[in-house]
Amino acid sequence: MHQLAPGSHSVDLRAPRLAGRRIFVTGAASGIGASIAALFAAEGARVALADRQPVGAMPSDQAMSFALDVSDEAAVRQAVDAAADAFGGLDGVVNAAGIANTELLSELSAADWRRVIDVNLTGSFLVCAAAERHLRAVEGATIVNFSSGQGLAPFVRRGAYAASKAGVISLTKTLALEWAPIRANTICPGAVDTPMVRQGYTSEALREQVGPRYALKRIGEPIEMAHAALYLSSRESSFVTGIVLAVDGGRSFH
Repeated sequence: MHQLAPGSHSVDLRAPRLAGRRIFVTGAASGIGASIAALFAAEGARVALADRQPVGAMPSDQAMSFALDVSDEAAVRQAVDAAADAFGGLDGVVNAAGIANTELLSELSAADWRRVIDVNLTGSFLVCAAAERHLRAVEGATIVNFSSGQGLAPFVRRGAYAASKAGVISLTKTLALEWAPIRANTICPGAVDTPMVRQGYTSEALREQVGPRYALKRIGEPIEMAHAALYLSSRESSFVTGIVLAVDGGRSFH
């Protein structure tokens, strides 16, 4: 039986949970991605923040930022390589960038369909593909891709979004199979209090209509998703790969 070297997967409970790790985070300007970037930095990581929108200020010795459309293959590769060069490598990727649609499939144009797929699914693939050689150069490398509760159980008027997020789940499972020992896992949030969600609902609707659908009777907060990504990006999850973690207040079983 293969035995681990003593202490090879031990966790120093005195140290920040991501001490010394270098993580590339997409969708980092707001919502879940911004919470991830802030939490990861607080836990000792250096973070590369990528988003189409300007990202918030963070200590320059701990973070760098990129204006990035994740569906642009050349731009993605340039940003990932620049982050790896600046940090001396990459230990992980978190793909939190995403866009949604609100049309019925019978109303959805091919162009709008492609845009959702390009950002949510192809964008996740492109970032992972650009990071692969950097991740293979280190031990304990991680990928965390954000899907959605819609990827598990779709609603009406979210057809392109749900299809893209279901694709992220399958993509990530395949990455876990093909790229081991790089660990690849998926997080499926339910409704979370982010700018994207608030574009589709009023505060009253979130409180009185959406929240009651969940076993916990409320929507989530970005920091709750960030803590899940922290676990999957840390040594604490060293024997976890290929999972689909629903962080959804009970939506997927309720």
